[in-house]
Amino acid sequence: MKRVITGNQAVAYGVILSRVDVVSAYPITPQTTIVEELSELIASGRLKTKFLKVESEHSAMAALIGASTGGVRTFTATSSHGLAYMHEMLHWASGARLPIVLVNVNRALGAPWNIWGDQSDSVSQRDTGWIQLYCENNQEVLDTILQAYLIAETVRLPVMVILDAFVLSHTAEAVEIPSIEEVDGFLPPFCANYAIDTQEPRAYSQITTPDYFLEFRYKIQKAMEQVTEVARKVDDEFKTRFGRGYGSIERYGKEEAEVLLMTSGTVTSTSRIVIKKLMEKGLSVAGVKIKRFRPFPSDEIYNAIQGAKKIAVIDRNLSAGVGGVFAQELRASLYHREERPMVYGFISGLGGRDITPELIEEAIRYTAEHDQPEGDIVWLGLKK
Repeated sequence: MKRVITGNQAVAYGVILSRVDVVSAYPITPQTTIVEELSELIASGRLKTKFLKVESEHSAMAALIGASTGGVRTFTATSSHGLAYMHEMLHWASGARLPIVLVNVNRALGAPWNIWGDQSDSVSQRDTGWIQLYCENNQEVLDTILQAYLIAETVRLPVMVILDAFVLSHTAEAVEIPSIEEVDGFLPPFCANYAIDTQEPRAYSQITTPDYFLEFRYKIQKAMEQVTEVARKVDDEFKTRFGRGYGSIERYGKEEAEVLLMTSGTVTSTSRIVIKKLMEKGLSVAGVKIKRFRPFPSDEIYNAIQGAKKIAVIDRNLSAGVGGVFAQELRASLYHREERPMVYGFISGLGGRDITPELIEEAIRYTAEHDQPEGDIVWLGLKK
């Protein structure tokens, strides 16, 4: 079935098709319509899911930690300061190895107050032990929800699915919606390894001394290292069943390009058009879309950039005092490689400002024309 729906509606359909047992959420723009849609379906009896109304995002995640520990499939959604408020509980969820799926609709963090999109909220949570998957369009949003549950429940780590505020969340596109029977064939029921059982009582998340704490973190790291192969198999299976696949990255454009442009989220769609136009003008350029940010796909990126002399990275985020997070992650991942193309870090689109085709072309041409960047940050579209 194909319907014209917003990104937030695509999330809701993904949750319904995944047969989620418990939803807990607190409203915050621009994710509110996700849980509004779900709560209306639950209240009407059309969706047999438990909806927990809580007083904050911190409580929403705490409630899901309890529900997931109890052995059921769980979901929540948030944005911006809501995600920041969850921060403590995000660590508890990953530390307890709970396969919770959270949707974050990217929105800028204050001050000053802003409800429009950039990635500062999600990248600020990169060290919490959550897998992070970024989406380019509404079809990818729905499909990624379905994949996220299978990945999470295989490696026993939580997954954050991320989409841009308003550009996706409140914009309608045609989306192919699979049947519940088709999804059942792809996503089996959740079966917790150590669910709460009154007949076999256990202790959960107790104090752990230095004698054992290190090993807990070691196991989280080993689980993260499994994600690359698990996610590849999940994506391959999804493509076989539904005809769509995404990978951890995607390279497009000229095969042996000298200049590459790395992007994530919706700016990738605009970049595809710009790169095609510049290729027709004879420029040696290609694009690399990053879908999976955590764990960072270092090997996949390195294989995709072979032969390139320069890489331009457009970040829709800022780590103050350092620069764009994706650019810094790329530099770190290339540090030990024998062949390292020059990385040009661009920042634009903060607080929802449009990253236009002209700005993308400016980044590509700057990279092509300069032997090295003029500093760690090159600002695009900055008002003088």
